[in-house]
Amino acid sequence: MSRDSLSSDSLADATRSRAKFSSHGTSKGAAGYLSDTDDNSCGFLGTTGQTDIFDRQEGGYQKIRIGAAWQNLQVQKAGFIGKLFKKARKQGVDLDLGCLYELHNGKRGALQAFGDMYGTYKTEPFINLSGDDRTGDDDDDDDGEDEIILINGQKWPEIKRLLFYLYIYDGTTSWAEIQPQLQIRIPNEKPMVVTLHTYRSEMSLCAVAGLENIRNGIKLTNYTEYFPGHAEMDRAFGFGLEWDDGEKS
Repeated sequence: MSRDSLSSDSLADATRSRAKFSSHGTSKGAAGYLSDTDDNSCGFLGTTGQTDIFDRQEGGYQKIRIGAAWQNLQVQKAGFIGKLFKKARKQGVDLDLGCLYELHNGKRGALQAFGDMYGTYKTEPFINLSGDDRTGDDDDDDDGEDEIILINGQKWPEIKRLLFYLYIYDGTTSWAEIQPQLQIRIPNEKPMVVTLHTYRSEMSLCAVAGLENIRNGIKLTNYTEYFPGHAEMDRAFGFGLEWDDGEKS
């Protein structure tokens, strides 16, 4: 189901008494902080509604990679020496990458570390979340990404649409402080970066970007829409899933 415009009005009708909903600003997003391996040849989607189209590839796509990256907070070290020399240390931020999906056969679901919903790559839904990085400081990842979703590109014709979101679980309440971004790597295409152009610190969840199957090609859209919770986001984009509150173990 394609979504030509943001649905703040319908969302407000569905959850009138629960929250104050987002209004989108016009400020530009961050320039990004990709790894040096990308050679600064990336494309950037930095405003709400901005899109890019990738044509269907002969023989189908290979592995499609969606990575979330963010900046950890710099906090002053405790003690006299730390204050005297203004030394700082990194404070890990637990930011979760998630995905809502819809397949052409009608199946719908979610991937996220919260609830241990990691998906599967070789079988439905052909999408897999790498894990749960609770610090934002994964030194083993050469691409500078802290959480990753892999899409089985050979099965892209069976996928109808994907919605990628970020959720602040712990470590900060400010999107502006950590400046998150999504890095999309489609084989044989230049890497794309989706940045948030406006920040709403009173909401902990942001629907960042979507991928749609358009005649087996890919349409990438920057949404940058904030929500008070998963259920509200789901209603806005019409996936129709059931959500329960809880905590990570």
